[in-house]
Amino acid sequence: MADALINPEILEPLVARVQDLAAGADGRVIVGIAGKPGVGKSTLAQALVAALDHAAYLPMDGFHLADVELDRLGLLDRKGAPETFDAQGYGALLERVAAGESVWAPGFERALEQPIAQSIPIEKHARIVITEGNYLLLPAWHRARAQLTECWYVQLDDDVRLRRLIWRHVEFGKTPLAAQDWVRRTDEPNASLVGEHAGLADLVISLD
Repeated sequence: MADALINPEILEPLVARVQDLAAGADGRVIVGIAGKPGVGKSTLAQALVAALDHAAYLPMDGFHLADVELDRLGLLDRKGAPETFDAQGYGALLERVAAGESVWAPGFERALEQPIAQSIPIEKHARIVITEGNYLLLPAWHRARAQLTECWYVQLDDDVRLRRLIWRHVEFGKTPLAAQDWVRRTDEPNASLVGEHAGLADLVISLD
């Protein structure tokens, strides 16, 4: 089950909102998209970038700690939890982005399940940056949140989200049973934490 395309009735008002933010801004506009695992954050972020002029995409997933480090820290079976990311590094890069710098950002290769250093260019002409990740609204991620012009929260029917999440794990190598177990043990506790902070968002978007 591939991620669904974003309905134009949802996308078009969001594009207009970002354009309005950019029209009234002196510098870069950085919009963050938060939400539970599997909700469609990256799909929405990339759809926005494709629909906007002079826009760039910066995923939080590039700040995953590498598996070798997670193993050393005893966190490999918690991969995807807040403590398995370099939150301060993400915040520091967003500070440079907000200052208008041209930067190289890390990406995340799902086929390898590993971050890839300096694989995403954010060039000077990018007046709009769309970034996304589960934890942008959490208080511990305040350094990143402080750089965002707005932070949105995306929600989706949990049955649809869970089917999508399990399928994604299977697509990238887990058996169906292992995928279901991982979602139950790891992804859903993280999802509950994310959902607790939805009320801090500037905008709540339903993708149902």
